[in-house]
Amino acid sequence: MTDVQSDAVNTSLPADFAETQQDWYKAVAKVFARVQKKDIADVPLDVWTRLIHTTYEGIDVNPLYTRADELAEVSAPGVFPYTRGDVTASGWGVTETFGGVASGTAGDAAATNKAILHALNNGSTVVVIDLTAGLSAADLPAVLKDVYLDLVEVRVLAGADVKAASDALKALAEEAGVAEKARFELSAAPLSAGFVGTESIALDDAVALAVENATFAGSIRTLLVDAVAFNNQGGTDAQEIGFALATGVEYVRALTEAGLSIEDALGQIAFRFAASDDQFAQIAKFRAARTLWARVAEVLGAPEAGLAPQHALTAPAMFSQRDPWVNMLRVTVAAFAAGVGGADDVEVLPFDHSISGGLPGTSRVFAARIARNTNLLLLEESHLGHVIDPAGGSYFVESLTQQLADKAWGEFTEVEGRGGLQAAADAVQDKLDASYERVRADIARRVKKVTGINEFPNLGEKPLPAELRVEPAGVRRWAAEFEALRNRSDAFLEANGKRPLIGMIPIGPLAKHNVRTGFTANLLASGGIETLNPGQLVAGTDEFAAAAKETDIVVVCGTDQEYAATGADVVKALREAGAGTILVAGAEKSFADAEVKPDGYVNMKIDAAQVLAELLTKLGA
Repeated sequence: MTDVQSDAVNTSLPADFAETQQDWYKAVAKVFARVQKKDIADVPLDVWTRLIHTTYEGIDVNPLYTRADELAEVSAPGVFPYTRGDVTASGWGVTETFGGVASGTAGDAAATNKAILHALNNGSTVVVIDLTAGLSAADLPAVLKDVYLDLVEVRVLAGADVKAASDALKALAEEAGVAEKARFELSAAPLSAGFVGTESIALDDAVALAVENATFAGSIRTLLVDAVAFNNQGGTDAQEIGFALATGVEYVRALTEAGLSIEDALGQIAFRFAASDDQFAQIAKFRAARTLWARVAEVLGAPEAGLAPQHALTAPAMFSQRDPWVNMLRVTVAAFAAGVGGADDVEVLPFDHSISGGLPGTSRVFAARIARNTNLLLLEESHLGHVIDPAGGSYFVESLTQQLADKAWGEFTEVEGRGGLQAAADAVQDKLDASYERVRADIARRVKKVTGINEFPNLGEKPLPAELRVEPAGVRRWAAEFEALRNRSDAFLEANGKRPLIGMIPIGPLAKHNVRTGFTANLLASGGIETLNPGQLVAGTDEFAAAAKETDIVVVCGTDQEYAATGADVVKALREAGAGTILVAGAEKSFADAEVKPDGYVNMKIDAAQVLAELLTKLGA
């Protein structure tokens, strides 16, 4: 990749910098020594390297960044390569979609118009109209009644009916006498649609329409580089950017071959990226994506046309159906990151987006208002929109931006080396599949935490109706595998009046067994399994014998020291008392020398999703 910014600058470090850094290393070592109950002399000074986190792109994120990591200052906001965004920006646009199933107004032009006017009066600034759920291009005059097209940016999602939508929008603007000030986007995404199975206009038709729209008096962008599609399929941040660049370049090739100049071709393209709840990574993603597209424009000979609109959508992949209220926290972080990262506008999806039609009993007006207000609180109460590129200058963010840009450029050039996105589609899908599997495996093993799903699940939550326990099309959600287990539990509950149940056998006093009984209850609940905790049990007592037979599966919970002292005797006593399947909360090494061993173990290293699925099967769910 051409330089985003130079390598570390020759910054003059303070005279005591090396000494201060060594003090920090020693302080970290002291913490490790205390936690591990070791003598400080036995802890190496480079133990801090264990705090390094490696992203899915292979980027090492250090626990501390200092002046020694400083890079040369990037160009000012509004200046090529636009890493720092647009200097004319005043915050970001508040985007909202209307007319779809989630809005509650699908197919009703009058109701959609009413919702749009209400939203515009209450803070939304960008209108997206979904014409794929009952509305059509013929409804646009009614849908946009009383909307000032010279003040409000309008986009449409029209599937294969893009040409009719384009004609209708231009006619409305001309009829209102505001064609020169109108800003429209048609969101045609023929190259990414195949990855998520959505309906789209053909590429040749989209290009022909773009050529036609290039002469429109106002601004109308026909093609959308919808990187959200790659994110929905499991793509990493680098892949999302890299494949977006490849998509954009493919569009430019087709547009210029159809007769448009480079400048006009670039003017027909907009980008949309997913924003997840990984705050700093998303800030870096939006900055890196702008930088790289500017470099593409530079190579094409039109660097001044390299600042394409950059839209953000809170990532559908991170939304859960269970405990959907937690999604409000996820989208807040995502919107913050996208806005701080310099996105032109941010669309916060309703918290119950992944549930078809929304959460039962929840007003669609309420869901839309909370989503809209998430943006408004960040902009108007936190005043984030008053500062351009607030993360700029951060040693960490600048470093992450550059490294992510390098990784993304590698993804892009690999696709180009295969002949472009269309020629490399199968290879791109293979990479998306592999990335998705890495994330899925980390979630299954609870390495990647998803609150309310594989951590801190709420079994007391009212089950979704059976007809709503379905996966949204075109997106590989993080929560899907665990929620499928919860669906099995709900079906069992409906058939039997109770959830699948596993008993715990706590050994030793509460202060010692509580850690593992808590771990076990949390783990099993993530699979929809309730636990029965009778309190401390002693082998040979009536209470112990009763607990052994009360459930088909039991989990012994205690400390490693307790297992070493009495673990084998407890397992033997459970078998003699008639227990079925016996598990132990802890590592297999705890029973390495025991004559009598349990049937299995539950701990932090297991594939929790697989183990829970097997347990549900044993319990008849």
